Amino acid sequence: MSEPATLEVRGLRVSVEGKEILKGIDLVVRQGEVHALMGPNGSGKSTLANVIMGRPGYEVTDGRILFKGEDITGLAPDERARRGRTAYKAVKGEEISALAFRKHLKEKMALLGVDDAMVNRYVNQGFSGGEKKRNEILQLAVLEPEIAILDETDSGLDIDSLRQVATGIAQLIGPNLGVLLVTHYQRILNYITPDHVHVMMGGRIVMSGGKELAQELEQKGYEDIRRELGLEEQVGATT
Repeated sequence: MSEPATLEVRGLRVSVEGKEILKGIDLVVRQGEVHALMGPNGSGKSTLANVIMGRPGYEVTDGRILFKGEDITGLAPDERARRGRTAYKAVKGEEISALAFRKHLKEKMALLGVDDAMVNRYVNQGFSGGEKKRNEILQLAVLEPEIAILDETDSGLDIDSLRQVATGIAQLIGPNLGVLLVTHYQRILNYITPDHVHVMMGGRIVMSGGKELAQELEQKGYEDIRRELGLEEQVGATT
């Protein structure tokens, strides 16, 4: 049995236009685990997600990003995506036919409760915010990555759309998928139970714990946590 895929961030420091945004991030996400990365606006959460995925415009000044032990810090976004995707040809030893792909797609649609009307439309044509997010979750299901980075998937969703999207993500969670879920609010965690919760402030991870930490954040708020940690004067980084 092969070892689970692991995404590891070691001592990551990142700057944008000379301003340091991430100030030494250490994080390990293993296949089969769900990590929630939380924090106030401007804490650096989305910056971390973007840097992990290789989005241009960020300067890594120190540290490394590793996937399955391989240093991917300098790889282009498409190369990183290929590292985390379960390629059909590699697994089955053959190219996927249109018929086989359609069957695979229909299985994932049934799992997520997505009807034909959605997939028969042009990509995102006339989609609501909730439909766009559900379409993204369907793509996630079809591609079957080993590690997924979900950056503020709950942003801008109403209560019903949030429940549909979060329930879809929860359906995909299991031993073959590791998730780094970046969110500002605790509400999505009403549907997705994280194994680990991390709190970012000022470009650093300042707290880590289990699912109960998310509930503590909901009760106290970020400002109380900031004061308890003696971080009143710490200025946030960026989203």
